[in-house]
Amino acid sequence: MQTLPRIALALVVGTIGGAVFYLLNLPLPWMLGALFATMTASLANAPVLGPAGLRPAVVAVIGVLLGSRFTPDIIAEASAWTGTVAILMVYVIAVALVVVPFYRFAGRFDWVTAYFAGMPGGLTEMIEIGEASGAKPAPIILAHSLRIVVTIAAIAFWFRIVEGHAVGASMGAAEGPLKWLDAGLLLASAIIGSWIGQKLRFPAPTFLGPLLISGLLHLAGLTESAPPSLLVNTAQVLLGTVLGCRFQGISARTVVPAAALAIGATVLTLGIALGAGSAMAHFAGIAPDQALLALAPGGLTEMGLIALAIHADVAFVALHYVVRILFVIVLAPLAFRLIMARRSDP
Repeated sequence: MQTLPRIALALVVGTIGGAVFYLLNLPLPWMLGALFATMTASLANAPVLGPAGLRPAVVAVIGVLLGSRFTPDIIAEASAWTGTVAILMVYVIAVALVVVPFYRFAGRFDWVTAYFAGMPGGLTEMIEIGEASGAKPAPIILAHSLRIVVTIAAIAFWFRIVEGHAVGASMGAAEGPLKWLDAGLLLASAIIGSWIGQKLRFPAPTFLGPLLISGLLHLAGLTESAPPSLLVNTAQVLLGTVLGCRFQGISARTVVPAAALAIGATVLTLGIALGAGSAMAHFAGIAPDQALLALAPGGLTEMGLIALAIHADVAFVALHYVVRILFVIVLAPLAFRLIMARRSDP
């Protein structure tokens, strides 16, 4: 099949999956439904192809949405976050010390591949740095992709089923019609923010740039609007479809053991996250749910959506995610070089 029919089929499958999850009243229905439907289709070798070219626009919409939840109260709370950032750094080191050996011994990865598969960093960054360091890219891709899927599903179901939060479809988006000025400001946040994010080399630039500009506009009181629900739900279907189609061409025989490893690694990581979150709650008074979302090894876009749904502080979650990614990007290659240099010494 040509590219466009494959993308169209993926979007149909993703939309049906989202609609089924919505009718079943499941958490994050449009994103998780699309993700699981297209992942199943991909593993079944259906000719689906994710609209990866649309992902920057999709995450920009979600970035603008999350930025709309920035309020002046955040500035007063930010002074308490220095201690939580310190806890975050200890958490990252603890995860690396536990999960890297897990992949080496339970997964039988070589040490280099296990190192970058177990690091709690972003998918793209760990693939690029790992491959440049001599790691095998395929196990790293599977480890981080499946970790994100497992984390999103586990966290969403935990907050919905166990804690009873309304992790639903609307995500608190604006329901009324937008005024022209508000719509223009939100559109400018997406376009200018994406450009700034790329120029300043932000991690996830087309997400964090729009989030930053939208947040500043809302903090300044220039607008109180957010993208409409229809646009946000469409963005979630597209995002879930792109994530699910990452598994195209991978056999179930390969995915099953990788998924078992990913579940084990995610359980270990979430266990450490619960401990670090308890420390944040004890020493800084941060709500445990909010701390868990800031530490969970899922994507910022996805964790931000859940934070928005349960009315957690999106700015707190975003800041700690960015610090974690930057810390890992700086720490992982440096620590790797030191380890390799020590191993090469006679």
